[in-house]
Amino acid sequence: MSGAQRLDWVSRSATALHGDVIVPGDKSVSHRSMMLSAIADGNSHIRGFLEGEDTRATAAVLAQLGVRIEAPSAGERIVHGVGLDGLRGSNQPLDCGNAGTGMRLLAGLFAGQAFDSILVGDESLSKRPMRRVTEPLAKMGAQIDAQDGLPPLHVRGGRKLHGIRYELPVASAQVKSALLLAGLYAEGSTEIIEPHPTRDYTERMLQAFGWPIEFSPGRAKLEGGHRLRATDVVVPADFSSAAFFLVAASVLPGSLLRLPAVGLNPRRTGLLEALRLMGADIRIENQGESGGEAVGDLVVRHTALHGIELPEALVPDMIDEFPALFVAAAIAKGRTVVRGAAELRVKESDRIASMAVGLRALGVRIEETPDGAIIDGGAIGGGTVESHGDHRIAMSFAVAGLVAREAVTIRDCANVATSFPGFLELANDCGFALG
Repeated sequence: MSGAQRLDWVSRSATALHGDVIVPGDKSVSHRSMMLSAIADGNSHIRGFLEGEDTRATAAVLAQLGVRIEAPSAGERIVHGVGLDGLRGSNQPLDCGNAGTGMRLLAGLFAGQAFDSILVGDESLSKRPMRRVTEPLAKMGAQIDAQDGLPPLHVRGGRKLHGIRYELPVASAQVKSALLLAGLYAEGSTEIIEPHPTRDYTERMLQAFGWPIEFSPGRAKLEGGHRLRATDVVVPADFSSAAFFLVAASVLPGSLLRLPAVGLNPRRTGLLEALRLMGADIRIENQGESGGEAVGDLVVRHTALHGIELPEALVPDMIDEFPALFVAAAIAKGRTVVRGAAELRVKESDRIASMAVGLRALGVRIEETPDGAIIDGGAIGGGTVESHGDHRIAMSFAVAGLVAREAVTIRDCANVATSFPGFLELANDCGFALG
């Protein structure tokens, strides 16, 4: 968050990674479970809640609006729901920290409230575009004021919302989810059509909380006028957090890791398929279901990777995992080509530019394109790279250091706490040389 102390890491070459790695709860599911629990009737019990700055910021915003949230232990929350119309306005800004997911989804949730809300964020979030959420919400009758489409967002209360049929110009689970949350308060039906299917966490969770909803890959539709019923939620381990260890064990000779109970939503696991196309040895064991979400243990062994032309159909299902993929491509033999990933330029940083600059600093040949990159894999040298305030950039370069010829210094890693508290300790426990 904006007040976080600057922290640098040094990642050095290691011998091999071994053991079980229990990664934190899924960030996307944690955000959504907190929001729906807050406006449900009754008390919901959440287990596996991500203790990250982003998800805590969402919880703090809802508490500021009158929701009582208990934390009996780490990763556990009891949310005393106030019902669909039970949130109370605050005369203070609502701080989303670094959470783009939190801000975009809350904009949809607050669009139908009786009170005004001002959503603010840290320096990084304040530079992230919000028009792709605010413009379709305006078509539903919402009024959200923003300077040049950037935060802070002033969500005006007391607006009468109506359902719409909206075709997303760019596939985005965040935009889809914001519109569905606004649709809870709208008259009539809200239907979202996507150019490519995205993760369906919101749809599955609305169903679990008892709201009638129709959904299939690339489409979701609901009617206003129902209620949410409190339920218990078990949050699976976050695939995006597991991604760094999947790449690390794949590229470091002698490695064998098991990652238990990882969420395997088919709209989230594009990186798994991409790594397998590159030759990775990743097996799924103990498959099951938790709270409507597929889960399983991921077992990954080192194997030599080769470059690929990434199928564009995988891009929406791995949009958060591209920094890790870029590192895998930099180590793989041959050329990897990524296209259709322009959304990477408007994440916590411009992830295409950030990874390109960092990999070049480590001696990797990489060419930026408007919507991706061309990476010629091989050896990685040492050097200093910038995280650009982006947690996924920082963790990806920590992986690169495992196989680099010399140490890799990564600047400004305090941001990792937004999504993966305890990453440093967990990484070192399985064999990283990171400090």
